[in-house]
Amino acid sequence: MTRLSDLPPGERAALLAIGGERSFKRRLMELGLLPGTQVRLVRRVDIGDLLEVEVRGSHLSLRRGDASLLTVGPIV
Repeated sequence: MTRLSDLPPGERAALLAIGGERSFKRRLMELGLLPGTQVRLVRRVDIGDLLEVEVRGSHLSLRRGDASLLTVGPIV
């Protein structure tokens, strides 16, 4: 288990848990980030400290701090 923010670019993982406040969790779940979902870190963007993540065929941008609240693990 590791944090999404620590994945190397191009790596796929399964989302295990979402940390943070309730409103934050709800917003990510509305975007399709549910426990068990496969995610792929596409790239890191140094400006603004952003991460581009692929989820269910869509690309999302997350702040590195927010991505550190997402626990991921190997795809089973």
